[in-house]
Amino acid sequence: MRITHRCLNQAAAARRLSLRPKSTSFIGLGRMGSEMAFNLFSKQYALANDAHFVVCDAVPAASISFVNNFLSQFPGAQIAIAATPEEATLASSTVVTMLPSSPQVRTVYEDDQGIIPTLKKLSSDPLSPSTFCIDGTTLDVSTAKSVAHAVLQSGSRMVDAPVSGGVTGAKAGTLSFLVGGAKEDFDAAQPLLAHMGQRIIHCGASGSGLAAKIVNNMILGVQQVVVAEGMLLGEKLGLDPAVLASVVGSSTGSCWSMTTNNPVPHALADKSPPCERDYEGGFAMALMLKDMGLASNVGKLSNCPLPLGEAAERIYAAAIEADPGLTKKDFSAIYTRLRSQAGL
Repeated sequence: MRITHRCLNQAAAARRLSLRPKSTSFIGLGRMGSEMAFNLFSKQYALANDAHFVVCDAVPAASISFVNNFLSQFPGAQIAIAATPEEATLASSTVVTMLPSSPQVRTVYEDDQGIIPTLKKLSSDPLSPSTFCIDGTTLDVSTAKSVAHAVLQSGSRMVDAPVSGGVTGAKAGTLSFLVGGAKEDFDAAQPLLAHMGQRIIHCGASGSGLAAKIVNNMILGVQQVVVAEGMLLGEKLGLDPAVLASVVGSSTGSCWSMTTNNPVPHALADKSPPCERDYEGGFAMALMLKDMGLASNVGKLSNCPLPLGEAAERIYAAAIEADPGLTKKDFSAIYTRLRSQAGL
């Protein structure tokens, strides 16, 4: 079959119905999504060179760039661009979404040209195979449950599978997936998720994966702040950052934020965290603030006190307000804000 670069229109998508079982669509090609999609498609292509792939993003240039990059390395691949989630769903029986947050998930799944209305149309066609949706977005649990319920009601299947491991893990294919959904759907998702990650954990029913991810990211957000505080205090006390990182990294204060995502340049001689690249290429502070907000909201709804989580949320919010340039920087850049406040 001839390789196509052009966007699929609805007629082209309809013609692909017979190819849906061989096709996987990936919607959302941001920092995480583009790396995940590349790993997924390249490994699927290695297993079956007649596999078909479709990408879709709100920014058309992101889709074009991805396709050009993929074809440069796999020139025989069958890959196309969908202009809308509807086209992506018509084209593939497996649809993976990796989006910024709850509003984008609602748009992609619930809008007129979204996934759920398309699934309802497909359900009336006895020749169309069932669709399996996997959402890797970190979003609020209530939205995830609502979307999953609508997908299941359409006769399709779905799991929520938020990830842990950041952009580095996405690129290396070493992510952890925290999966919520029925056991049989988790079992079905495992082989596909294994193309993008190493640890795949069934956390329980729909929404459970997100609950686990929100807890994890709240802890991480708090840790990164206190690591920044500790490294700054050490500097004030005259300690060499590399020595301090080594001491804490081999002591009871050790954590990922200290040993892998240390915020001080040259503190980790054998690693290259975002601070070595002016805090570029990591987990954006705006996204961490979003996740801290999700934790705060669910804490209030659950009547669960989160004093440190809420304090860390305020610290990230104040940092972005004071310096909007931090919005897209790795969240370890909170260190630069504290350093500025310290007069350094």
